[in-house]
Amino acid sequence: MQEHGDTEDMLIKEFAREVKEGLSADRKKLSSLYFYDDEGSRIFQRIMAMPEYYLTNSEAEIFEKQSTEIYKALNYAAHFKIIELGAGDGEKTEILLRQLIELGADFTYIPIDISEEANRILVKRLTASLPQLKVDARTGDYFDVLRELKVEGSPSLLLFLGSNIGNFPPPMNVETMEMMSDNMQKDDHLLIGIDLKKDPNIIRAAYFDAGGVTKEFNINLLKRINRELGGNFQLPQWDFYSFYEPKSGDVRSFLVSLAAQDVHISALDQTFSFE
Repeated sequence: MQEHGDTEDMLIKEFAREVKEGLSADRKKLSSLYFYDDEGSRIFQRIMAMPEYYLTNSEAEIFEKQSTEIYKALNYAAHFKIIELGAGDGEKTEILLRQLIELGADFTYIPIDISEEANRILVKRLTASLPQLKVDARTGDYFDVLRELKVEGSPSLLLFLGSNIGNFPPPMNVETMEMMSDNMQKDDHLLIGIDLKKDPNIIRAAYFDAGGVTKEFNINLLKRINRELGGNFQLPQWDFYSFYEPKSGDVRSFLVSLAAQDVHISALDQTFSFE
């Protein structure tokens, strides 16, 4: 088994590789997969609490009304696992967990998150609110952990909520679903949350809030490059812009350079120019 430090080193190397590739492109880009360090996870909890961010309440309502039907559809007579990819604070999932306990289901909840801090906070809260719940939190990459869990026997319900599949642009979205399928057993089930097209103004407000929390979430990615890779991004020289494209269903987010500037990243020994 890999030590935590080894896993962290691998993640930083992969982060560095993607930053180098993205900032060297003609159209510079950074992957939204790297939003979720400890600080990013804390900011995202604030995003989920915003009234404009309707996804959290929508999924909570589904669990309030459909938990019994979800359990019946699983058709599990013995112990099973509930594996959540990117659990965050688990607030909406707690509704499902509570109702399954009341239905007498025998399961272990396994939240997977890249943020060890987010997992620690989640376990502490669930232990207090649902003392009878069996929790086995795992920190790391979704698919590394799924590969470990696949050999542990009992069937699983995988949760991939919050329209998180949208963080994977084509063809990564298809590859992600294929990897998920490859790491599922015959009796496993997947419950995935995917947002629907709707009034563009509702969607835009959710991802470009007037309070600037989503801006802070995006700017934190530059902070992470500064901290983990030795970058010298001058944060006041950057702004945030987002829009929703109703035909394709894409939400596009941009970090906007407010000045002609060069940014050096020590871990890459490379300087990048921005107009």
